[in-house]
Amino acid sequence: MELSVEQAAELRELANCHDVPADLATRARIVLWSAEGRRRKDIAELLGVPLPTVDRWKARYARRGLAGLAGLEGDRPGGARDQVPARVRARVIALTRMTPPADTGLSHWSTRELAKYLKRTDNITVSWHYIARIWREEHLKPHRSGTFKISKDPAFAEKVADVVGLYLAPPGGAVVLSIDENTQIQALDRTQPVLPVAFAATEKRTHNYVRHGTTNLFAALNVATGEVIGECKPSRNGQNFLAFLKKAVKPHAGKEIHVVLDNLSTHTTPEVKAWLAKNSHVHFHFTPVGSSWINQIETWFGMPTRQSIRRGTFASVNVLITQIHNYIGTWNSQATPSTWTATAGEILAELRLVQTNIKSSSRTTQSDANRITRH
Repeated sequence: MELSVEQAAELRELANCHDVPADLATRARIVLWSAEGRRRKDIAELLGVPLPTVDRWKARYARRGLAGLAGLEGDRPGGARDQVPARVRARVIALTRMTPPADTGLSHWSTRELAKYLKRTDNITVSWHYIARIWREEHLKPHRSGTFKISKDPAFAEKVADVVGLYLAPPGGAVVLSIDENTQIQALDRTQPVLPVAFAATEKRTHNYVRHGTTNLFAALNVATGEVIGECKPSRNGQNFLAFLKKAVKPHAGKEIHVVLDNLSTHTTPEVKAWLAKNSHVHFHFTPVGSSWINQIETWFGMPTRQSIRRGTFASVNVLITQIHNYIGTWNSQATPSTWTATAGEILAELRLVQTNIKSSSRTTQSDANRITRH
């Protein structure tokens, strides 16, 4: 017995959902395990059912799908009848966890579109309110999306192990600094004064603005304390980076210093290499190419952007720089270190899973394209 991805998802939801009756969950497991190639004898023994029961539910699913598995549901004497059968709930959850079929023209589900699709394709009538309730209960948010990038660095595993090892088990007595630059931060000035927060009214600003220039924030995060050293420069180059590096390591004189940074060319200029050769207590640890997310200062950069800069109004670059410095001062007055929890093994396992999903998706997309071409 072969199952499609959608069928397997529906059956898995039935088998694991707490709201599904135990007998229906057992039937779903029978079909799932059969599709995985398990012997009927093993399935019967694991589930504690006779062999004819295994054969019966496999046959019913082959003839009628989920409706065949749910055939006896609600027909037992004295049994309570749900307003919406468990198989419908499982169908809603399974569809929500998958991209809509290509012929719908949808990039993601909304509650109303999913309700229409169920009515059109399965003749299942449920309200969008019911679907919204299921999404809340199951913490499903199909409207959300993210981005990803897979590093092609041949030394990816080694660099991940090196950097994560510093986060989880830094050398005794050593200092770990996460350093990078947030470039081209714009000093935007609104054409009209911002209307501040008032009773029953949110803050409001004009959609148009005037640019007064940009600045580049060099920052170093002390991984052990959470404190940040920051300095704004008019440009990003090797000279400015080296000047900031000297400032960042100065408070830790006499200690071994490990610096986590990305592969930007300004971090490896001849001047920087010459300085490193004279300061053997400073060690560079480069993140994998295309994987700056592993550098903790990158996460910190998002905080002043969201909390201070994005909604700010700046009459000049100097005003912007002052606000950035004020933010860093406030941050350091209550700084706490972030707890890094992901091990190198977990990160590499997640990468392998993503790569597997990409390959599977590529095969599915090609198969769909071939089918459309034939038709």
